Amino acid sequence: GLNAAEPLTRDGEVLVDGIPGLLFAGYQGMFAVITPALMTGAFADRFRFRPYILFLSMWLILVYAPWCHWIWGGGFLQQWGVWDFAGGLVVHVTAGFSALASLVVVGSRPHDLPEKDVPHNVPFVALGTALLWFGWFGFNGGSALGTGRVAIVAAVNSEIAASVALFLWVVIDWWRCGRPSLCGLCVGAIAGLATVTPAAGFMQPWSAFIFGILATVVCYSCCELIKRLGF
Repeated sequence: GLNAAEPLTRDGEVLVDGIPGLLFAGYQGMFAVITPALMTGAFADRFRFRPYILFLSMWLILVYAPWCHWIWGGGFLQQWGVWDFAGGLVVHVTAGFSALASLVVVGSRPHDLPEKDVPHNVPFVALGTALLWFGWFGFNGGSALGTGRVAIVAAVNSEIAASVALFLWVVIDWWRCGRPSLCGLCVGAIAGLATVTPAAGFMQPWSAFIFGILATVVCYSCCELIKRLGF
């Protein structure tokens, strides 16, 4: 029968030592489940439910699984020296560009929707951000696959980048709009977390501070560009 304590192996070679293979499979399954969710906000009011489910099912097989193998599973990108600590490429880049490509095909939301740029429920936005921020420690720190120096560095870098981006996003909103925004605060935090993810375990904390600044500048500019393009 299945021994849950055995490590993950391929052709008799241990791929991930020190943790049970079943645990590692479940951890990777978490990444596979959460990645399509990152695209869901872009699809709201654009996709019907059935095409949405079909699209995500096909996307996991045709896009996510190959990229996951190429970068984390010994594929050609990993052999070229591409590093992705906790999913910045495998998760965020694939989801972001896939959502963008999909919107080019399906177009913008119906123009008769009132206040389409306003969130439906601000407290839910804040609650979701809090849950995401808490969970981010799990998949950034957890990507060290153990407790130790790398896990600590990844967790601290995640906190620094998110806090810096949160603060700067609020400052920009305050300067441009005349008042700070809770939604802007939340978006800034997520921008910082997403930006630092691929390098969270590879750099010093001062670098995470720089990542937080860059995340704010680039992501805020992209949000404004999307509005100008009508998406």
